Amino acid sequence: MNSKMSKLVAVLLALMLVVAFLPACAQEEPAEEPAEEPVTEEPVEPVLKTAMVTDVGGLGDKSFNDLAYEGLKKAEADLNVEIQVLESKEITDYESNIDQLASAGYSPIFAVGFLMTDAVAKMAPEYPDTQFGGVDEFFEEVPPNVVGLLFKEQEGSYLAGVVAGLATLDTFDDKLNGDNVIGFVGGMDIPLIKKFEAGFTAGAKAVNPDVKVIALYAGNFTDQAKGKELGLSLIEQKADVIYAAAGAVGSGTIQACQERGALFIGVDADQYLTVPGSGDVMLTSMMKRVDVAVYDTIKAVIDGSFPGGELQVFGLAEGGVDLAPYHDFEDKVPQAIKDAVEKARADIIAGTIVVPES
Repeated sequence: MNSKMSKLVAVLLALMLVVAFLPACAQEEPAEEPAEEPVTEEPVEPVLKTAMVTDVGGLGDKSFNDLAYEGLKKAEADLNVEIQVLESKEITDYESNIDQLASAGYSPIFAVGFLMTDAVAKMAPEYPDTQFGGVDEFFEEVPPNVVGLLFKEQEGSYLAGVVAGLATLDTFDDKLNGDNVIGFVGGMDIPLIKKFEAGFTAGAKAVNPDVKVIALYAGNFTDQAKGKELGLSLIEQKADVIYAAAGAVGSGTIQACQERGALFIGVDADQYLTVPGSGDVMLTSMMKRVDVAVYDTIKAVIDGSFPGGELQVFGLAEGGVDLAPYHDFEDKVPQAIKDAVEKARADIIAGTIVVPES
């Protein structure tokens, strides 16, 4: 019995030790941390509200309206600004669109296209605290709250002419016919578009004095069917390289080149990137950096250095115009043509070549 009692006592003692040990273990386990409250970021107020009024070509023109919008979007992403766009369907929309944006506190407001020059000249004094950027707008006397954003289109077009004038003499692509004829499609027959034609013709004649340059005008910047008609007419007249400075009209000319076999030189944007499926005819493009001018103007407003009352002119030297890459034709275009373009660029920047505007 003593032996059994001893064993029983030993078992009871062991159980007591286990029971005593368990709470201690439980106390040593770390308590669960409370779930963190989600952090809600306060919205950051934009530093300013900026906007643009399109010309009648509107967004989707693959040209200067779209480029101005690219400048706005870059400013929205980089500079924390709020942006707005009002599209003009008719010329009569210009003043009401400007009025709507200015009344809503947008500044700067970009009026895109020379056709809006008179509207800006009239509306700017009515909103003296609003800043305006006039793309392609020349003012004899620039209002103090306006900056005119102008470009030396003739300089970039000269480079396009060098390419076309030498390409039509070559055989690097089967669309080149050897007849030594190139074409130009313009939107409206006005001084601005004449700058494109003059530079293009001068560049082509500089490298190919015998080249025939045929210029046709659509009378507007929106009629793509007319652009195709003019392109087909030029090709029927033996043009094998066509340069269009015509806004959305140029999209029709691209179609003509694709259907009848001619090369095309785009304008304003790198149209290889903005016109899908055009790579088979898009030799290069004359880029007009409206996006850079718009972005830089917005940044100047933020920095307190808005150049009101001035005309700013962007040429080759300022990076305001240039040629786009050759893209699908990079390996086809002879080095002699590329070298001629580089020489012309250097001579224009140095002042050795002064490109005519008309």
